[in-house]
Amino acid sequence: MLPFSPPRIDKKIVDEVNAALLSGWITTGPRTKEFEKKLTAYNGNKNTLCLNSATAGLEIMLRWFGVKEGDEVILPAYTYSATANVIIHCGAKPVFVDVNKHDFNISTTEIEKHINERTKVIMPVDFAGYPCDYDTMNALALKHKNKFRANGEVQEKLGRILILSDAAHSLGAKYKDRRTGSLTDVSVFSFHAVKNLSTAEGGAIALNLPAPFDNEEIYKILCIKTLHGQNKDALAKTQKGNWRYDVVEAGYKCNMTDLCAAIGLVELERYENDTLQQRKHIFDTYSKLLSQNIFIDLPPYKTAEKESSYHLYPIRIKGVTEAKRDEIIQYIFDQEVSVNVHFIPVPCMSFYKGQGYDITDYPVAYNNYSREISLPVYYNLTDDNLKTVCEAVNKAIQLAMR
Repeated sequence: MLPFSPPRIDKKIVDEVNAALLSGWITTGPRTKEFEKKLTAYNGNKNTLCLNSATAGLEIMLRWFGVKEGDEVILPAYTYSATANVIIHCGAKPVFVDVNKHDFNISTTEIEKHINERTKVIMPVDFAGYPCDYDTMNALALKHKNKFRANGEVQEKLGRILILSDAAHSLGAKYKDRRTGSLTDVSVFSFHAVKNLSTAEGGAIALNLPAPFDNEEIYKILCIKTLHGQNKDALAKTQKGNWRYDVVEAGYKCNMTDLCAAIGLVELERYENDTLQQRKHIFDTYSKLLSQNIFIDLPPYKTAEKESSYHLYPIRIKGVTEAKRDEIIQYIFDQEVSVNVHFIPVPCMSFYKGQGYDITDYPVAYNNYSREISLPVYYNLTDDNLKTVCEAVNKAIQLAMR
């Protein structure tokens, strides 16, 4: 079976993890701090904090901003459940909105319809690695400043809705020649096993807040908040006579380890000129080989203003039901090729249906989902593999449409 998205584990990764093990630093230490600095330099934002997941990063930022019961957070209906779950954890209300017809990203028109005095945060999602319309979104936050009702010092300092980007898919993506991480207030990346850049498990908060915020100071606050509220980490306490520490709040435990950062450092070093180039080649090859199939809508991934991180290659089958799409998927699997679906919209999930959400309120999101199939994308795919995938897809559609 041709797999869907195995991680890239080679000698460079193994050697660096081995070096981390032998160094004596296996929790948060010098490699994590180095990884943070290199991510900041790569993305062009102001400060970066590495954590054990993107989910932790999103929740910590909501809590830092003071999001609580009675507040609302706008997000796309078409995303993974983690984007919504963190809002629930904070006691706030997820306000789902529909997505664009031409891509899978949140509709800025729909966002504006749902902004009110309870709106504290907008959480766009760069689906498949394709950047959202950040200029428009940032402008919306300013346009509706008069509706914003601050609660607490941080919200008063910003004076408007926070744009918190779920950039789990989009490390290295570009919007108007700027990389994600530098496009809005805060962006959160994922380094999960299936992501372009993996640390096995992990994530990062890219801080890019405007003046008068001091992003370095916020970084230090978040370091405390994500390590039990402790005012010194293990690395700081190794300095001579520096053993004493304090706990200044009831914090959380979501720091990244040096073992994970060791993988990340290798991956980041070869990311721009190797990983992304190979993934772009895969996208271009799929588009070439599938462009003649009249039943397939190919995904957008590069325009004059936007360039994807080439994370997912989501095709949509024209004129099919969800059941027919599932039939096509089965025919593909029968040919020993793995594919996937990204994602079942959150309002379809039992918990959220129980909260009163209904997928019929988001017709574009459902239409996209019901026709979507994600094709394999990973570094070691060969051109022969890509031909095999496309032949399986074409044959499966032919069998289903007969």
